[in-house]
Amino acid sequence: MPQYNILGNLYSPNNRINLFYLHNLFREIASHITVQMKDKYNLDTPITAGMWGGSYMVALDDGEARTNVVRLYSIVSLPQNSPLDDKENFERLMNLYQKNFALVFGRYGLDLVDPKWGETIPYSNKICPTTALQMWDTKGRANFVRAFFVWNKASWEESIIYDMIRNIKTLKELLNINTRPAKKESSELKFLLQDVLITYATLRAALTPDFVEHAEPIIKSLFDQFIMGLHSEESIEEQYHRVYSSALVYGFEEALLEPYKKENLDIRNVEDWPVDKINYVPNELKEKLVPALKAPWKKFKMNLESKYGNVNSIN
Repeated sequence: MPQYNILGNLYSPNNRINLFYLHNLFREIASHITVQMKDKYNLDTPITAGMWGGSYMVALDDGEARTNVVRLYSIVSLPQNSPLDDKENFERLMNLYQKNFALVFGRYGLDLVDPKWGETIPYSNKICPTTALQMWDTKGRANFVRAFFVWNKASWEESIIYDMIRNIKTLKELLNINTRPAKKESSELKFLLQDVLITYATLRAALTPDFVEHAEPIIKSLFDQFIMGLHSEESIEEQYHRVYSSALVYGFEEALLEPYKKENLDIRNVEDWPVDKINYVPNELKEKLVPALKAPWKKFKMNLESKYGNVNSIN
C-alpha cells in the first residue's frame, strides 16, 4: 500500500468534517490508485476524482462543514477504451478502492467494512452506466463512504456538472408538478431537500435571473432550516411542499436544457446518449459554472494556508 503522509485533520475539534481536506483526499486516493494499477498490474488507467455533493458551497471560510456531514460521497471519472473495460481489471480497481478507503479513512477514526459495488445508478448511460462502491463505518463517525464511477475522462468540474442531469431527473420523481405530492418517509424527503440545495448551489451561475429571484427566498428558508437541523416531520413536510409547489426543479432543468440542445443532446433522454458524450459539458455551461465551482476551493486553501501554511491533504 502507498504511504499517505496526511497533513491537516479531516475533522475539526468540534467533529465537523473539513470539506477541503475531504475533496483533496478523494483526489489523491484516485491518483494513488492510478499508480498502483500501473505498478501492480502494469495497466494504464488514469482516473480523476473529487467530492460529490454541494455542502462545500455553503461551508465556513476554511472549508469546515456547517452541519454534521455523515454521508461521504466521491465522484470518479474512468477512462473509456482502456484496460478497465475488462471485467477482471475493473474488479482489481474496486479491490484497490476498498483497501485504500479502509486504510486512509481508518486514520481518521472510521472503520469501513462490508464493501458493496457494481450497483447501476438510475438515469445514467444505458451502455456504460454509472456504478457505485459503498462501505459502511462501524464506528459511527460517518454512515458510509460511497463512490460513483462515471465512464469518461473529465475534470472534476465537468463530471459534477454532467451529473446534475441525473440528479435533476431523480428530483423530478418526487417534485413532478403533474402528479400529487408523494407520501414519503421524512428521512427520504430530507435527503431530497438536501439535493435541491446541492443542485441550486451547483447550477446557480447558469440559472436565469428571473428564476434566481423566484428561488432565492425559498432556498434561503430551506438552508436556514437545514442549519438548525430540520428535525421535525412538520418542518420537513412544510419545506417539501414549498419546494414542490414552487417548481424549482424545472428551473434547474431549464439551465441545462438549451445549452445541451444546441449540441443536439436532450438531457431528458440522457440514458441514450452516445457513450463518448458521458461527462460532456458544452462550453457555454463551462464558462458560467466552472469558475463558480473552483472558487470555494481557492478560498478554503487561501484561508487554511494563512493559518497553517501548506495544506495539501496528502502529498
